[in-house]
Amino acid sequence: MYLFQANRKWLSSIAALALVAAFSVPVQATTDAEAPIVKESKWPQATLNAEASATVAQDTVKITLATELTDASQTKVTAALGKTLSSVMEQAKADPKVKARNGSYNLYPFTDKSGKITSWRGRGEIILESTDFEAASQLANKLSDRMPIAGLAFSVSADARAKAEQALLSEAVKAFQVRAQALTDAFGFASYAVRSVELGGSGAQPYQPAPRMMAMAADKAAAVPLEGGTERITLSVHGSIFLHGKK
Repeated sequence: MYLFQANRKWLSSIAALALVAAFSVPVQATTDAEAPIVKESKWPQATLNAEASATVAQDTVKITLATELTDASQTKVTAALGKTLSSVMEQAKADPKVKARNGSYNLYPFTDKSGKITSWRGRGEIILESTDFEAASQLANKLSDRMPIAGLAFSVSADARAKAEQALLSEAVKAFQVRAQALTDAFGFASYAVRSVELGGSGAQPYQPAPRMMAMAADKAAAVPLEGGTERITLSVHGSIFLHGKK
């Protein structure tokens, strides 16, 4: 009986020690994790932004071909429109220098004053896209007898944009460093340390005039030379810094 009571006291002591240890470890871990935050919070922080820009030539053209049909029969409009789109797409896809894809497709009715349907109109588009302006112009000219040109736009390709942004990266980072050092000196601190950095980019595309598009549609004898404009590519560096050590 005495031995059993002694064992119970011994087991109780072990359990108490285990309970103390279980609560001690998280408290110590939390204190250690918070220590660096408390230490860093005494240093002032500043947020700043810097950017670098370059003008890049638009190297991609997108030509929209469209056709419209009207008939009293919905079936006839659908069939005729489908036939035209299929034949034009087949010819467009045969050119390896130009990418062709379907654009918008619309079919809607016309009604009289009483609400009765009198006719149907269908409209379909095919989009031609290429970095070879001459090939795209020639192909659009060949297809214009069945699907006239309805839209023309220029842009910078993904590859050209990525190349431009890569070239601007070091320039934007250097501008950020110069601004950070200027701010550090202005507030009388000895140095700075980067806390966080984010990259961003943008591109401004100018409006493309319509007269060139109309000239291509009107002149079916020969392809009209295309010439793209330019875009302003910008890469920005946004971040925050710690200011260390008063001078």
